[in-house]
Amino acid sequence: MMKTGMLPILALAVMAATSAQAKDDCDVSIGSWKAREAVRAMAEERGWTLKRIKIDDGCYEVYGTDNSGRRFEAKIDPATLEIIKIEERREHR
Repeated sequence: MMKTGMLPILALAVMAATSAQAKDDCDVSIGSWKAREAVRAMAEERGWTLKRIKIDDGCYEVYGTDNSGRRFEAKIDPATLEIIKIEERREHR
């Protein structure tokens, strides 16, 4: 049985988890999205070579290599083309 003193702590933990998860999602109306060609142009400006562009959690998700040949995965805001999250991919296929 849970004591009532634990309820505020549990509520804060749930709110923090929900907030962290929401930061990786994009909530942009489809009419505000930039085209995939704009994503490719942004990537070229950065020296990236893209292997794949897909949509995940309402964001563009791209896979490619940077100008040093390092593989990466990036989540891009579809309206601003701002990088929300980027991480290096180490596994080999």
